[in-house]
Amino acid sequence: MKLGLHYWNFSTPADPASIAPTLAETARIAEEAGFASFTVMDHFFQMETATTAATEPMLEGYTTLGFVAAHTRAMTLGLLVTGVMYRHPGLLAKTVTTLDVLSGGRARLGLGASWYEREQHGLGVPVVPVAERFERLEETLRICLQMWSDDDGPFEGRHYRLAETICVPPPLASPRPPIMIGGGGEQKTLRLVARYADACNLFGTDPDEVERKLGVLRGHCETEGRDYDTIEKTVMYVPAVLDDVDAFLAAVGAYAAMGVSEIQLTPAGHPAQFAEQVASVVVPKL
Repeated sequence: MKLGLHYWNFSTPADPASIAPTLAETARIAEEAGFASFTVMDHFFQMETATTAATEPMLEGYTTLGFVAAHTRAMTLGLLVTGVMYRHPGLLAKTVTTLDVLSGGRARLGLGASWYEREQHGLGVPVVPVAERFERLEETLRICLQMWSDDDGPFEGRHYRLAETICVPPPLASPRPPIMIGGGGEQKTLRLVARYADACNLFGTDPDEVERKLGVLRGHCETEGRDYDTIEKTVMYVPAVLDDVDAFLAAVGAYAAMGVSEIQLTPAGHPAQFAEQVASVVVPKL
């Protein structure tokens, strides 16, 4: 089982001048501990939850990953996940390619339907109906795949029209950066996973629910003529891992038995200290 670190909060330490060194230190500790991937959110305002507010610190994701790339050598880097409405698909493909080239082939394109309407309204990002977001998500997937192929010709879609899909230099990852689609929507999201993605990402609220979602994915793969086993299954572990390590290890065993190969953990408190604790307490047992 691989571990991923999902760096979702820039509020600790409180001093904005500490954000960069804390991010670099956390990435270094995670890589030395053997974490396989490092991800950040694609938000411009912090999510509004019971413990966080929109006015808390948040950094733009791809700029952040470029910084992390300069401080690491091995971990896969990506957004979990890119909001489809936040960047024109052609520019998104170019952005991910840039990250891939500068990181030595370590980029992963995480993609999903954007949902946080407060930041979209606040920053002037178009808000469209959910059905249209999924149409745009599928076109974005097709555009990225075309830009990472030998076809640099036009793309004609319902929502996007590109006269040329030139992408030079091409990505270093072979044959291209892997594509991860995040979300557990059974009618649309998991169907797109079966049709286009190299990996899926599900919320690990409960192993039984994840197993049911994977069953839905398997059904879509049968419909699409896709080999289910070629899709990497990843899970965002929702409970606080350090509060009950034994429960985490039991969950990992259950996820591994159903074919999950990567678990992402979210830091609580000081992210560098969290990474150190996971390295010393969790990783040896895992």
